[in-house]
Amino acid sequence: MNPVVVELVALCVLFAGVAAVWWRARGRGVLSDGGTVQRDAVISEFSRLQNEAVRWLTTTDHKDVGLLYIAFGTVAGLWGGVDAMMMRTELLTPAADIWTPETYNALFTTHGLTMLIFFVAPVFFGIGNYFLPLLLGADDMAFPRVNAIGFWLLPPALLFARAGLFIQVGGQVLNTFVEADAIRFLLTVREVGVGWTLYAPLSIQSPNPQLDLLLLGLHLSGIATTVGAINFIATVFYERGEGVTWAELDIFSWNMLVTSGIALFAFPLLGSAIIMLLLDRNFGTTFFTADGGGAILWQHLFWFWGHPEVYILFLPATGLMSLILPKFVGRKLFGFRAVVYSTLGLSVLSFGVWAHHMFTTGVDPRIRASFMAVSIAIAVPSAIKVFNWLTTMWDGDIRMTAPLILCAGGIGTFIIGGVTGVFLAVIPIDILYHGTYYVVGHFHLIVVGIIPFMMIAASYYWYPLITGRWYDRRLARFQAILLVFGGTVAFMTLLVIGGLGLPRRQAIYPAEYQLAQQIATVGSYVVGISALLWLYNMLASYWTGDQVETTDPWDLKRTNQFTNEWQWFESRMVDKYDVTPHEPETTRPSYAPEAEATSSLTAGAVGSTWQVVASNASFAAIGGFVGTLLMAGGLGTAALVGVFDLAALAELGELVGLPQTPAVGAALFLAGGTVTWPLLFLAFSDYLPGRLLFETGLVFATIISSGFLIAFYSGQSGLALVGYVGFVLVAHWAYGIGLAVTFQFLQAKRRERFWGGG
Repeated sequence: MNPVVVELVALCVLFAGVAAVWWRARGRGVLSDGGTVQRDAVISEFSRLQNEAVRWLTTTDHKDVGLLYIAFGTVAGLWGGVDAMMMRTELLTPAADIWTPETYNALFTTHGLTMLIFFVAPVFFGIGNYFLPLLLGADDMAFPRVNAIGFWLLPPALLFARAGLFIQVGGQVLNTFVEADAIRFLLTVREVGVGWTLYAPLSIQSPNPQLDLLLLGLHLSGIATTVGAINFIATVFYERGEGVTWAELDIFSWNMLVTSGIALFAFPLLGSAIIMLLLDRNFGTTFFTADGGGAILWQHLFWFWGHPEVYILFLPATGLMSLILPKFVGRKLFGFRAVVYSTLGLSVLSFGVWAHHMFTTGVDPRIRASFMAVSIAIAVPSAIKVFNWLTTMWDGDIRMTAPLILCAGGIGTFIIGGVTGVFLAVIPIDILYHGTYYVVGHFHLIVVGIIPFMMIAASYYWYPLITGRWYDRRLARFQAILLVFGGTVAFMTLLVIGGLGLPRRQAIYPAEYQLAQQIATVGSYVVGISALLWLYNMLASYWTGDQVETTDPWDLKRTNQFTNEWQWFESRMVDKYDVTPHEPETTRPSYAPEAEATSSLTAGAVGSTWQVVASNASFAAIGGFVGTLLMAGGLGTAALVGVFDLAALAELGELVGLPQTPAVGAALFLAGGTVTWPLLFLAFSDYLPGRLLFETGLVFATIISSGFLIAFYSGQSGLALVGYVGFVLVAHWAYGIGLAVTFQFLQAKRRERFWGGG
């Protein structure tokens, strides 16, 4: 198969599908005008499209520019996603029998650069463009025309960076009609395959002309990012509305301000380094050659930009997390100042850790030690954010919406990605795992585990404000779960095979890793499918979604979290549609949830006694089923590492007079976890310690784990015994959490159903 043709066809099919969904949904959403002459209708439609095109090409309105940024970033993200899918497809088999190793190298090069440069930053700049002025109470960005120019530098930058695909396909098509010698230049251009880090001397010696176009594209995008960063800083400093003091500044604006500050210092340096590399390639200078500055100089300059770039991508996501999460747990952000200080701390420390990417290059051990210390220290402000998010959720009135699922999933994957990153900061461990998939897994659990999650969460949260319509909320919840599941499967698998020592950046790998690679590929396909579901939901709902008929779609006034952008939305609804502002029947401080019944049996009790008993029993059974599935994951892992013998479950059959087989034992284990233990939990939960049901569930699980430890002990000793005890405890805690949280969630849904969410 010709890979460039496959990629181009895949992109064409993808964008044609997007256009078809848009056109079909639009047709269903537009009402008939009762009959118009066909010719006049065509002329009218053409005129409308012409006016729309002119408006979008010349607009300086911050909301329009924001949407342009988001649309551009989405296109780039889909393009980079196609690269990823092709790359993972190659890894389905150990041999390079789908694409060549050269094609694989090109795919991971273009995937990395497209996602990091043209996807993430533009989308966050788009969200910032749209909402920062609304949150600040400003009329527009500080420099509207410069803002528009900054955006319009990006499309040519992307085309320069990815021109190799079109030139290569064009050359191959022309070659069927023209002699190869006449179009030799076109036939020599290839997608760049030197790696997204563009390390010298390979990037200097590569004869591929596309590398020069790529460098020009990256330089242009750097200018666009710097211009945008200056605009954000000026807007926050000089365009804040009356009453929006520094103390009143919202958390997302703080994060965009700090992000812009980092970009202002980092991107000019990258631009300078790129110019130096271009000069080395084309004019014989020696900045990065052995007789000049040396190849290591490029690595220093690249990573001095590269690691702050991680925080340029990461901090806006944390800002969105800190802004959106409290809205769906009914509590204000815990430790607001600590979160702001941690953001400032990350911005400073991000410029002091670049050499930990170069521990294997022979850096002086004393310098390596200092970078190791700073790299470990940078985990502290990140941990502050995580603890504040968890504390915000603690005792909250959780609403299981798509944004909440993505927030919770993002916290989980970020914790795993962050903790595994701390290990990489330690010099011996980094040297051991530097060239393995461990790095890929760690990195993707952060950049995929929280950044796209929060982009999508923001799109769901603000969709009613932008479009005046609702998206399909059931599909959104399914898509969110799918995204969290797919990302976890794909990148946790990479983490494991990296820990086993499988080298990264290679199209060919040992056959014993094939199953693991296939699992990771399936996980990545699930991520791709969830992305397409999100796109479909956004496009189709724009025309066919239910109209928003309230000025407070998320019921934020009830917890006093009706922030500036929603106040702007309310005023627009009142002025434009004469809608009466929504006022909740009751309000409460966002940090003090309503007093609820302390008994798990009477909390949310509605209906007659037998109805309450029946519903509690059914909720407990569902909770028990969820908890048992979570518990099975822990016990399955224990069996895989050899500290728990699954055959011990077979003895359960003998207790009830059934065959003593592992299958019967597993079925009885599932039944007991779904029926017996949940009923015992309900019976005794009022007598167990724990102010919250969540805490009570943990206590209950810890108690019953002692029985499990004794019943299924199979002679382990030494470390195996320690592992057995540890895994059993963790598995039971997972059971307790699953049981209690599910039960509480179902009770909350019951209350909403009977009392309308009051």
